Amino acid sequence: MPATRLKDDIGACVFDAYGTLFDVAAAAVRCQDALGDQVQPLAAVWRTKQLEYTWLRSLMGEFADFWHVTGQALDYAMETLDLDDAALRTRLMELYLRLDTFPEVRDTLATLTGAGVKTAVLSNASVTMLTAAVKSAELEDLLDAVISVDPLRIYKPHPSVYQLAVDTLILPPERICFMSSNAWDAAGAAHFGFRVVWVNRYGQKAERLPGTPEFEITSLADLPALLGV
Repeated sequence: MPATRLKDDIGACVFDAYGTLFDVAAAAVRCQDALGDQVQPLAAVWRTKQLEYTWLRSLMGEFADFWHVTGQALDYAMETLDLDDAALRTRLMELYLRLDTFPEVRDTLATLTGAGVKTAVLSNASVTMLTAAVKSAELEDLLDAVISVDPLRIYKPHPSVYQLAVDTLILPPERICFMSSNAWDAAGAAHFGFRVVWVNRYGQKAERLPGTPEFEITSLADLPALLGV
């Protein structure tokens, strides 16, 4: 399929936040002085439990916002690695509000908005977390909408979450191009009906789930060319 086929009928580009725009390992990396060789193990366990808790809470019907979930996942990760340090926990949580973006993010968003493409974020994160992250990264001027699951009290990949983007942008699913680095999120969005570009930053294998992304790239820097802008 020619890449330019995305250009004519796409009304907006919608991005997942964590792992796609923001580097979820950045908080642990910034605590290298305290964590030493436990940086990567902590980041990995923290992220894994963070995602698991969103899925499990959705199934249990016991919603807690993403800030609460992130804190509980960090508590699990720290206990797993025998890290009993309240000050370090506070530092890590504060850093999660101002994660680094991936290097190509700002330029990619600037290219899209400069070409007149609407842009938005659709995230599991709470409104407070998203506001802090977007402000810290100085992306406010490059996003038309920042959408949180908070009003729904359920997490991706529930179809109602993807419907939030449809309702907010007033566009049908087939006119929304959705980007996520999370293979399960890309599958969920494709199953919902979005035109999905999987940003496979880490060389993962495709999920065995309903919904297949239309394109696969390794960096958002490749997105403008896919859209013909």
